[in-house]
Amino acid sequence: MARVQSGDGTVGKAVSVLDQIAAFGRPVRFSELLDDSDMPKATLYRLVQTLTNQGMLAYDPDRQTYAPGLRLVQLAHAAWEQSSIAPVARPFVDKLARKVGQTVHLAQLDHGHVLYVDKRDPAQPIAMFSQAGRVGPAYCTGVGKAMLAFLPEDELERVLQMQSFHRFTEHTLGTPEELKAELAAIRARGYAFDREEHEPRIICIAMPILTRSGRVLGAMSVTTSTAHNTLDGLTAYAPDLKHTAQEIAETVESWRFPEQTRTKQVMGAA
Repeated sequence: MARVQSGDGTVGKAVSVLDQIAAFGRPVRFSELLDDSDMPKATLYRLVQTLTNQGMLAYDPDRQTYAPGLRLVQLAHAAWEQSSIAPVARPFVDKLARKVGQTVHLAQLDHGHVLYVDKRDPAQPIAMFSQAGRVGPAYCTGVGKAMLAFLPEDELERVLQMQSFHRFTEHTLGTPEELKAELAAIRARGYAFDREEHEPRIICIAMPILTRSGRVLGAMSVTTSTAHNTLDGLTAYAPDLKHTAQEIAETVESWRFPEQTRTKQVMGAA
């Protein structure tokens, strides 16, 4: 069911309709949208028509279905180029993937959840949930925990309130207290594990991507299955992960804040 935060107005309602249609994972009829929405029929219809007119939705007159429109693809590409660290990180992700020969993920936090912004698969990939563009839980994924562990305390408390703590497997951390204890251990050793917490048999080692001041830019992981490796075995990738994360962080800082860097240098020279 599409839900809207109070105070978000028409824009919030329109975005919720886009989210609703995307969640179906297939073209959808208006009657299906209406059954899944708490909006009045007239309001929902008006929003759908406006989004279609604007190219945000594509309408198939033969099947009478709606799907995400090509304008969203253009916006998504612009967001990937301008807001995601993926374009800058790409050569480093490629290099790491070639070296380790395993699945490599790159992720960022988005409203308390993990947004996978890039992924590299080995020659024989393992089936798993994560794909570039997908959103996953933060509390039970390696990249999610790696980012949560290094958030400022007030931001962490806010993000923890967004977690569902649904138990996906018998290994999933089910309470904020369990997660906080895990995050303390991650801060101490510098990296996180996924111990089959989100998917059975899927394990990973994850490293935060931090600025020099400690701000979280994202995280990356080397992921495999229990049929191919163990958690102890994954620790061998920690040095390469750390080095790659540092390279990405340095490059992102130079790319995003060149004016700040130049200003500081000028002030220092003065």
